[in-house]
Amino acid sequence: MHPILGRIVIGFVLFLILFPILTSQIFIIWPWYGRELSVDLITLLFPFNVLAGMLLWNYYSCIFTDPGRVPDAWKPDTQSGEGYEVKRLTGNPRFCRTCERYKPPRSHHCRQCNRCIPRMDHHCPWVNNCIGHFNYGHFIRFLFYVDVTCWYHLAMVTYRVFATAGRRYYDEPTGFELIFIVLNYVFVIPVILVVGTFSIYHFYSLLRNTTTIEGWEKDKAAMLRRHGKIEEVKFPYNLGVRRNIASVLGNNPLLWCCPTVTPGDGLKYQLSVADGHHNWPPRDPALDNQQPFKLPDSPWTYENGGINPNLRPSSGTLRPVNGSRHKYTQDPVSALPPYHPDYKDPGVEAYPPRPYSPDSDLEYSEEGYSGSVRVRRGSEGYEVRPINREQMFQEYVQSQIDVAGRYQMYDPEHALEGEDDFEDEDGEENGDFEAGEVVHDRAMSDDDVPLALQR
Repeated sequence: MHPILGRIVIGFVLFLILFPILTSQIFIIWPWYGRELSVDLITLLFPFNVLAGMLLWNYYSCIFTDPGRVPDAWKPDTQSGEGYEVKRLTGNPRFCRTCERYKPPRSHHCRQCNRCIPRMDHHCPWVNNCIGHFNYGHFIRFLFYVDVTCWYHLAMVTYRVFATAGRRYYDEPTGFELIFIVLNYVFVIPVILVVGTFSIYHFYSLLRNTTTIEGWEKDKAAMLRRHGKIEEVKFPYNLGVRRNIASVLGNNPLLWCCPTVTPGDGLKYQLSVADGHHNWPPRDPALDNQQPFKLPDSPWTYENGGINPNLRPSSGTLRPVNGSRHKYTQDPVSALPPYHPDYKDPGVEAYPPRPYSPDSDLEYSEEGYSGSVRVRRGSEGYEVRPINREQMFQEYVQSQIDVAGRYQMYDPEHALEGEDDFEDEDGEENGDFEAGEVVHDRAMSDDDVPLALQR
């Protein structure tokens, strides 16, 4: 997150905290008690201000406390019995390729902070900081005081509202007080619902000594176990409720609600398993036979080493002009590098023009153009402009009719020109033949007439 944006978010959170704290006392409770200092007023507001002060203190600690760093020269001690984490693929100690150093147990790399965080829980945008080993206790206490302060505030404002039920004229709130009563409810109730739900999850994780990332890993392990792929695996850091809380908030229960330093250095943690060499999270057995990934010798080859012939982009002959795409025929540029096996000299035209022929209207190929049929190359195949099917049918019928010797056609114009030849010498028409009839060597039937010419 950008530093300026982080400061804006922190300012917004401070506004959400301070608005109900200040307005409820100045514009609601203080006028209700007649704007005079009294024992009842102090008894009501003193605990509320203590809770608000602890809330702000822990929020400040979350922001400015460094979650922890991994020393440059740190390496896991594989000879001791204190335990260390290993990679699931190789079985070697975990190593961060970004930081180029070994990773302690329960640490993870944060992309926002650009370093590895010991016992990383998550990167919180509301505090503009990572929640790790040294500020996780402050974060837990911050959530606790947000919940307690909001509930105390809600009870205090609600008590003021119920006080109007006595119908005493001096207890009735003014219009100005009613506005702030409504605003305080609008600010506090959503915070109780959202932060309260979030707090329940983190309190449960604290009792189990689990971070948010480890919770995801436990869910994955539970899924593998339900599918019968692995046996039940015990989480190695669950020491029991009392010791789990003490590992974060300290050994003295009286100081659990006070801002204290988290015990330990974040580089090693006590294990609940007897074997110091543990593998967490458990690996999927289906991946045991998976071959390690290896880059090919050439970027123009398949995974098995064969040459990939389809590295030429389908839009290699298209160039954008004014937002549109058109066929580019001048100064061709090869889409392949000179060392590619299929590289051709750009001076040689990759797609030479094809002469037009009627047969080309009905076919197309991948290697050339398609005559009058427009072919657009796409990621899923070819897109061809629709052809007039009625026109195609008429052309087919005409091509069948034009076959020599296939049909004998009736030509009325020829019959009218030879009409005078069929008259007798007496000027009477020959009754044997009707005018306009053509005599052929064989009789013509309906089967010999093409379907397109039958009426």
